[in-house]
Amino acid sequence: MNRLTIIGASGHGKVVADIAGLNGYTDIVFLDDNESVKECGGFKVIGNTKTPVEGDVFIAIGNPQVRKRLSEGRKVVTLIHPHAVIARDAVIGEGTVVMAGAVINPNARIGKGCIINTCSSVDHDCVLGDFCHVAVGAHLCGTVKTGECTWIGAGATVSNNIDICGNCTVGAGCVVVKDIDEPGTYVGVPAKKIGGGES
Repeated sequence: MNRLTIIGASGHGKVVADIAGLNGYTDIVFLDDNESVKECGGFKVIGNTKTPVEGDVFIAIGNPQVRKRLSEGRKVVTLIHPHAVIARDAVIGEGTVVMAGAVINPNARIGKGCIINTCSSVDHDCVLGDFCHVAVGAHLCGTVKTGECTWIGAGATVSNNIDICGNCTVGAGCVVVKDIDEPGTYVGVPAKKIGGGES
């Protein structure tokens, strides 16, 4: 069976479906809890998140906590765009998607259920926890570590040798030059926690 069921009929789901097609899937369907959504990217929505699934599954949900919850008890596939650049010794966890133009350099370790978005980069020796998102055009310099469920926003830059704890949101265009050890939302150049001090 060459079916892929994508959970999450959204813009993110459209991109995932395109990558799935480039990975050889010819029978692609969606599940979504919004009953008004009938199709996504030209593919049918055939049920909701409680619908029984046959074949392979991918979770195309942006929210990391929801992505984590929906991944539990499922064997979720990994999808890599053929125009991503991935070092031979990089490790990419189950349920992760790597999109067009992304670069993952040597000895990087990407956790389960991550999103490495369009034209982002994860440099040498980085370690990303499960269910992280490196958004469009974001860049992690060498030896960056992120905890679980952290979101690096579009166009953000994380300097080398930086540790970021789990459950953080790094805003679009943000520049992180110091370790972040407290969950929360960080914005600006250099990064500052909203309602808190400089990081």
